[in-house]
Amino acid sequence: MSQHYKAKRLHNIYDPSSYGSYTLSRSKIWEFLDCPRCFYLDRRFGVGRPLGFQTDLNATVDLLLRKEFNIQRTAETEQPLMESYGLSGLAPFDHVKLNGWQEDHREIEYYHPQTNLVITGTVDDLWSDEDGNVLVIDYKASSQEDDGNSGARWKIGYKKQMETYQWLLRNNGLQVSDTGYFVYCKGQKDAVAFDGKLEFDIKVVPYTGDTSWVDQILEDIKDCLDRSMSPSADLECDFCAYRKKAFDVLDVDEL
Repeated sequence: MSQHYKAKRLHNIYDPSSYGSYTLSRSKIWEFLDCPRCFYLDRRFGVGRPLGFQTDLNATVDLLLRKEFNIQRTAETEQPLMESYGLSGLAPFDHVKLNGWQEDHREIEYYHPQTNLVITGTVDDLWSDEDGNVLVIDYKASSQEDDGNSGARWKIGYKKQMETYQWLLRNNGLQVSDTGYFVYCKGQKDAVAFDGKLEFDIKVVPYTGDTSWVDQILEDIKDCLDRSMSPSADLECDFCAYRKKAFDVLDVDEL
């Protein structure tokens, strides 16, 4: 059995008859937005989407960026990246819980009383402006050009991710700016030789978030979780399309 896929998860299965709260990560909110059926099969039956291969490169870029900004945060000095992009009014935000908010199992969380859901998420970094507003920062290692305006499905996921973080932080009592920043690290492909190192071009892209959708989507998620039947397949979803094709070939009915 692949390390990246297990037949069925046995923990954190939603039980409609339970009175206890249910924990839901930021990534699962996006999965619901992307495909309610995939979300339902995962949360109700433990049959999740196969995971993509995880690369150390992306995680290493995130780690090194955090280290770099933490040096400036500790020294209370301006970060050169901010200066080069004309963001001299910004500084790494210091908060007693920040180190935890950047790690799994110590992430930001908020209990949503309307749905009895506990929403969690981990942030890459936080900056602050001269007025004391907190800005969400998301690091992205990429080999593609990006102007921050793409309507591609996965880029929309990036934006919903940032908005969910903004919503979580506001519900933890912070004064959060609508503006956040994606820090894109794009690997350079025009070097003469690899020579044991990979150089990156860094681009800082501002994004103005809108969190007005979050509360209603949590209500929709709760309604979905309480259903006795799964939502219809979404044929724009690669996973649903694959399942349908497989069942068509087998000439059997899909769930």
